[in-house]
Amino acid sequence: MRPSTGANYRHVQGLSRGLAILRAINRSPNGWITIAELAALTGLHRTTVRRMLETLQAEGYVRRSESDDSYRLAHKIRQLSDGFTDDEWISEVANPVLGELLQQLVWPSDLCTIDGDAMLVRETTHRFSPLSFHRAMIRQRLPLLLTAAGRAYLAFCGGEEREQLLQLLAAGSDEQAAFARNRALVDLLCERICAQGYATNDGEWSLQTKIGALAVPIHHGGQVLATINLVFLRKAVSVPEAARRYLPALQGAVEKIEARLARPDGPLAGGGG
Repeated sequence: MRPSTGANYRHVQGLSRGLAILRAINRSPNGWITIAELAALTGLHRTTVRRMLETLQAEGYVRRSESDDSYRLAHKIRQLSDGFTDDEWISEVANPVLGELLQQLVWPSDLCTIDGDAMLVRETTHRFSPLSFHRAMIRQRLPLLLTAAGRAYLAFCGGEEREQLLQLLAAGSDEQAAFARNRALVDLLCERICAQGYATNDGEWSLQTKIGALAVPIHHGGQVLATINLVFLRKAVSVPEAARRYLPALQGAVEKIEARLARPDGPLAGGGG
């Protein structure tokens, strides 16, 4: 005679706690969350949350961002659910490549994806670069027309998307609005960027006039998914010199990421996300 189901088995509290943590991460507005936030949402003690996260990380289901010690879902979670965005796939794949780039060039880099009318910094090496002048770059929003990261995206994205973005910018009242309304100037900028294969910023952003930057797009499936920049002080190196010295390594990093994304067993295989 079979035993009745359910009543003869004890509730596995550890499993419930682990699932509660996964649910909280999955529901977080930006796909990332801190230990303190997880403790508040789940009602678990921080020590318990940390222990659960360490186990989930060891099993490959979550990962810790070294940029700010937040946690997010890892691509192995796809075996359980398809609820994972392309932006997070790119971030996870790019993270070790950004670390290698930092070792090569020392200057910090950011991985950025489009976020409405701006570029959102999803991963960064500012925290680890001895040459960094802005440590808290993670989740900062960068203007499209005034930064290398934004310009690279705008120049290489599809014409329809570019038009929509420019209309959005032109309707604003910030320093980008007048620039966005001058379509001849924007077209000239985009043509130059496409011709040379990378975008630059030589201090045009009024909030960061001391900064120069290079940026290159990340392509997958005929679309631009993200951009990677390299940020430096203009008094230390000019933009033309930075392009001569650093662009090959920056382009090499992008090639590594694109190759990983394009693999048959890569995180975006089968159109996931």
